[in-house]
Amino acid sequence: MNNKLERKYGLFTAICMVVGIVIGSGVFFKAQTILTKTGGNMPLGILAWLIGGIIMLACLMTFSYMSQKYERVNGLVDYAEALVGPKYGYLMGWFVATLYFPAMAAVLSWVSARYTLVFITSAFPGFPMIIPAEAGGCIIGPECMVLTLFYVCMTYGINALAPRMAGKIQSSTTVIKMIPLALMAVVGLIVGLTSGTLQQNFAVPAPNTDPVSNPLFAAVCATAFAYEGWIIATSLNAEIKDSKKNLPRALVIGGAVIIATYLFYYIGVAGGASNQELIDLGATVAFTNIFGGFLGNVLNLFIAISCLGTTNGLMMACSRSIYALAARGRGPKADAFAQLDPYTNMPSNASIFALMITGAWALYFYVTNLAGIWTGPFAFDPTELCIITAYMMYIPIFVQWMRKEKSETALRRIIMPVLAILGSLFMVIACIFGHGMACVWYMIFFLAVMALGMRWYK
Repeated sequence: MNNKLERKYGLFTAICMVVGIVIGSGVFFKAQTILTKTGGNMPLGILAWLIGGIIMLACLMTFSYMSQKYERVNGLVDYAEALVGPKYGYLMGWFVATLYFPAMAAVLSWVSARYTLVFITSAFPGFPMIIPAEAGGCIIGPECMVLTLFYVCMTYGINALAPRMAGKIQSSTTVIKMIPLALMAVVGLIVGLTSGTLQQNFAVPAPNTDPVSNPLFAAVCATAFAYEGWIIATSLNAEIKDSKKNLPRALVIGGAVIIATYLFYYIGVAGGASNQELIDLGATVAFTNIFGGFLGNVLNLFIAISCLGTTNGLMMACSRSIYALAARGRGPKADAFAQLDPYTNMPSNASIFALMITGAWALYFYVTNLAGIWTGPFAFDPTELCIITAYMMYIPIFVQWMRKEKSETALRRIIMPVLAILGSLFMVIACIFGHGMACVWYMIFFLAVMALGMRWYK
């Protein structure tokens, strides 16, 4: 049986993978969060987006250098294994297979379901729901939970049974989600300059909102979720055509597109409503003011499609994560998880494992973060804490790159990795201040999962 993945994705799909996974729900609602944290200080918010983008770009650029040297099955695991050692590579693979990718996929499936229902109930106010929309039915209602599980199963099924279709879905959803962002960036800028709203927002903070303590620090932290996801593209390096050239190109081009999109969208939104309106009502009010109520609600549909594209990309990576370990002869039931379906060339057994873990995280997220059934120890936000853990685990890889790759230029060996390390440390410190005791419970859980994984290292 053939146990080698085929190279089926080109440069455009790889770029769409980077852009489409990063630009999900975060860009639509983090603008409101950042304005709130800065007290409506628009220039400070732009600075926060820039700093968050620079941190992402420094990490992204450093990994793009590694992708030109190391290539096997799964980019992140390959880099950790080659630079730090086989055991660290295994732990990195176990982390993304059991915590990072499935937790993110579960939460993004819920966000997709939520905005789908928001669009439906806004377009059809009489739409029957067990818990009415105004009472939170779009967030924790049975319809939302059923739709969440449907999206989990749907994205899993598409990736397991039709991987080429999954790549086309990733490309198409990326193009679709860029439409409202580009419209708001261009039209919002023109309308804002014409009406004077943009100049007013830049000159005067929101009158009824005070900034939090250390607003720049808090605002940069808020950008972490919006900028996360680009590393997932490296998990497909064994399936990207001429990946040693196309993967670094995709990372760099995609990163530049993401930063430019976020900045121009943030400025465009400021042209459609006052700072106070954006803080109180979110970015939707800017769309409604400029394009009218109908198109303002259509934004919710675009957000749902955007999140589904991100979920699809996460499931693409999640389905291949345990396979990356099994292909090395490591992890539980390595022989079974290393098998590829002869028809689809997909690791079907590994995909089933991904579906099970994603379902478990969906249940955890509902019990602790949505319904509040469990609020005691080990109740934490699985998205932000998993993201920050990833940054923490990048640091040894960056350090070893600086130590081992002495033939590289100063930019590639020293400057970019140092910026990436500083940015990663910043995110870790921000997480400690932002989540407090939840970090302790999460670290206990994280260490327990890693210890469990070491049971199958050999």
